Amino acid sequence: MYRFRLFFVVVFTLLGAFAPNSRGQDMRVRVSSQEETTQDVALAPCKDNERMEVVKALFIKMGAPTENLRVEKRDGVENVVIRTQGRLPGTIIIGAHYDKVSDGCGAIDNWTGIVALAHIYRSLKDVPLQKSIIFVAFGKEEKGLLGSKAMVRGIPKEEVGQYCAMVNIDSLGMAAPQALENLSSKVLIDRVLEIAQRMKIPFNKVTLNAEADSMPFKDKRIPAITISAVGNGWEGVLHSKNDQVTKVNGTSVYLGYRLVLELVSELDRLPCEVSRGDIKSK
Repeated sequence: MYRFRLFFVVVFTLLGAFAPNSRGQDMRVRVSSQEETTQDVALAPCKDNERMEVVKALFIKMGAPTENLRVEKRDGVENVVIRTQGRLPGTIIIGAHYDKVSDGCGAIDNWTGIVALAHIYRSLKDVPLQKSIIFVAFGKEEKGLLGSKAMVRGIPKEEVGQYCAMVNIDSLGMAAPQALENLSSKVLIDRVLEIAQRMKIPFNKVTLNAEADSMPFKDKRIPAITISAVGNGWEGVLHSKNDQVTKVNGTSVYLGYRLVLELVSELDRLPCEVSRGDIKSK
């Protein structure tokens, strides 16, 4: 578990110091509690064909207007999307896949990511953002990243340079937050490392023999990162009958939510050139 249980009391004491506006965040940021995120993890539907409707219901619970919640269909895939308009040019995508494999309930992979995504939406929905943010629950990730690939194909070549970053959340709940190093852009990994150190959240870089929805964006030369939180023995849980709500550690999910919320908030404040670095659109 990367010893993250040992950090429980210290981490949550320190997180209290990062309440809204402690670092210039807008007072309209609503930070969820661990109890709230844990309650929503428990809603994980075990049937794949029910998950999209539960995703929509969760976003509505988080305050999303029904008219802003769209199912975007492309190339046989359905992505659930909420688009927010920023005051300045630049777009950030934050996503998590909602589908699951046939075995298990897909609680860790990836209902935890959906819960974090939905709570980040609630945290930021009333904040006057600098950049436009697209919140997306990807379909058919388990079929070969089809949802994220479809979204990437829909981005015109001439607009790629306007995309500042893509943040993907996939499989929290087993350990301290981590960046999947082989599936992420270094500039964003470095940014998260700085944030984790500042917030005193234990954080790791790992390499897994896996795919994630950050990859199509990274291939499109959009800076991207996958944040996960899997621990030793993850191969015996993910994509198996053992992926159940009872396997989810609520602290792990909550730390992932708080870390990604801070990352997205910081990316919103920073010039797009900081995250894009020397990347040129292709």
